[in-house]
Amino acid sequence: MSIKPISSSVNCTLTKIGQRARLPVAIAGILLSAQSQAFLPTPLSIVTTGELADNSTSESVTAPQKNVVSATAMAPLSSNVQTDADAQKALTSAAESLLTMWRAQVKTDNLAQHTTWRRLLYFYDDQNRALAKKKTESLIDDPSFFLSARGQQDSGAELDAMLVALAQELTLSSTINKKQANTQANRSISCRFPARVAWLKNVLAIDEASLPAKCPELDEWTQKLAPQQLSIMFAQEYLDNPTSAFAHTLLRIDSKESVADPSQIHYAYALNYTVGGNPADSFPVYAVKSMIGGYDSIIEIDPYPERFSKYIQDDERDAWTYQLNLTPSEVQQIIRHVWETKDLELPYYFATDNCASEILRLIDVVRPQQHLLSQLPYVVVPSDVVQLLNKESLLGSTNYTPADSTLRQAQLNEVKHQRDQLGYHNSAKQTLNEIKSAQLNPVSSMSDDQQTLLPRSIAVSDNNPIDRHPLQLGYVGIGQRGDNNYIDIGVRAGYHDSLDRPSGFPQFFDLEGAAATLRLYDQDDNASNRNAQPNSVVLQNLTLIRGRSFNPINSAKKGKTWGAAIEATRVNDGSQEDGTDHLVASVGYESGWSWAFGTPKANTGEMPPQLCYTFLSGTAQTGRGLNNGFRVGTGVNAGCRYQINNQLRAQAELQLPYWYHGSSDEADVRGHYWQPISTLSLQYDIDKKQALRLNVNYEWQDRIAANDDVQLSYRRYF
Repeated sequence: MSIKPISSSVNCTLTKIGQRARLPVAIAGILLSAQSQAFLPTPLSIVTTGELADNSTSESVTAPQKNVVSATAMAPLSSNVQTDADAQKALTSAAESLLTMWRAQVKTDNLAQHTTWRRLLYFYDDQNRALAKKKTESLIDDPSFFLSARGQQDSGAELDAMLVALAQELTLSSTINKKQANTQANRSISCRFPARVAWLKNVLAIDEASLPAKCPELDEWTQKLAPQQLSIMFAQEYLDNPTSAFAHTLLRIDSKESVADPSQIHYAYALNYTVGGNPADSFPVYAVKSMIGGYDSIIEIDPYPERFSKYIQDDERDAWTYQLNLTPSEVQQIIRHVWETKDLELPYYFATDNCASEILRLIDVVRPQQHLLSQLPYVVVPSDVVQLLNKESLLGSTNYTPADSTLRQAQLNEVKHQRDQLGYHNSAKQTLNEIKSAQLNPVSSMSDDQQTLLPRSIAVSDNNPIDRHPLQLGYVGIGQRGDNNYIDIGVRAGYHDSLDRPSGFPQFFDLEGAAATLRLYDQDDNASNRNAQPNSVVLQNLTLIRGRSFNPINSAKKGKTWGAAIEATRVNDGSQEDGTDHLVASVGYESGWSWAFGTPKANTGEMPPQLCYTFLSGTAQTGRGLNNGFRVGTGVNAGCRYQINNQLRAQAELQLPYWYHGSSDEADVRGHYWQPISTLSLQYDIDKKQALRLNVNYEWQDRIAANDDVQLSYRRYF
């Protein structure tokens, strides 16, 4: 449709025109040409200049300036201009005017180095990354993510390329007919990079009415999600699946309906950042490749009930959902950024770039002043993310959803309580087994059709991750081994053992990783047996991973009771007379049974607080100090953990390993033997971040130099 020139009286006095008014005025002048509907090529004079060089980082932006615009650039074109060449010239002039104006403001405000712009491009100047590229480069190496050939290395070059493309797009958008618009829409800058354009629109005061009205693919995707609110869902640690041992987080995308009624989860979607691993790989290969970036990450967006049911029903993990305190505009900007990045292929690092770090990265894009991701250490753990968001006042309302097994345990607790009150202890075993069975008792927090959440019928369990102690630990201990005094200095990168303060963790949770202990012995220079004394400084222990999963057979928990450890540790070799301790590499696995007893908290799905267990164990060790350089052992480990009160816990254990070294020609060397070890431990919590622990060990072996070891340590969680 052509537009006829309109004759009217015009006041030609120059006035100051605001930035939001400039673009409509310029385009209005262009539209007075009857031939301006033709789709024109990119003017050759509008090119990147490279003048937006990197400078110092800036987070603040000055208010958009309202400069005087020249009459040549902004005055309406004469209605007598009828040729395509003149129309193209006018478009070129308008685009160049916009570009000149934008470049001036970009330089003034140093926008090329603005934190938000660089984060939109995956430049992270302040992120702790042990296994990543240098900070001067974007994490993305996909050329399609950049308009400039130098975009990965230079945020200024990418910003200039964006301005050029945007100037072209804005000056031509009103001159394209409907057919051309539909063809070009999904390929436009506004549709490919809506988050970048939205930020530029804000800082450069671009009139929203001048942007392309429709992006069919983006609009369809956004309308499907209908994002109004974001929440973070935390599924607790699950040792029976090693990839979920450190918990999991995802984003819940709420629509208007699920905001009004959070139980209507069929109106919500789950945004899940996870590893795109190869199911055909063995677990050791899968674990290693996940740690070193051998797999790409993937972003999964699924209906929320479908994803949520996997945690509370399939894995039977309690879940906590926290509403994020974000404004509606911040929610929309995060979703726009997800659109830009959802198909990228980024390496997945289990410890540093994972489900938890991605949530912080997305929030950092809209909250540049808070620098969330840089506040965490190299290893990013879901519970640390929840605690950080809580500290930064980014968490709103909280909702606890008990797993199916938690609801069955609550029923089991109630039945046992009623029978204790009535005075009988001879419970009908069949009835209790029916309650514990997931098949016979399919109780759940979700409706039968899995579309809604049912009202919670039990009290909240004491496993809110906000309440847990910090995961990192440092400790100093003084002790005596035989006749030798020593000081232990140790650190633990994570996580939690059976004597640590239990609030905020799954019951009986026991998992430690990346721990080391250095022992300093007090040397006696006057001792007659000086040669028999240990070295003054020794590495006592270096743990890669050690953990136990307890699923008591008399509880509603499904799964087995098992444990595993990979570490370097000092052991006493009982094969020779007066054997001393040696540092060995050790790998062990144990499987057995556990039982929970005592009185659980009323009206909760928590198990009874006390625990006893029995394991059948197997261990292989190797080291130069051992007889024949190795030993393998099998045996029984049995013990009990007792919760005395909220601050005091005790644990006693008896290990009965039978070791085999192989045959030896020496008469006084044994090739196989028993070496029982008894242990008693006690921990008192001073507060959430401090504790005292007492450890007493005794080895029932007459061939070692020191049988007993007593230590008192101060533990600081940080």
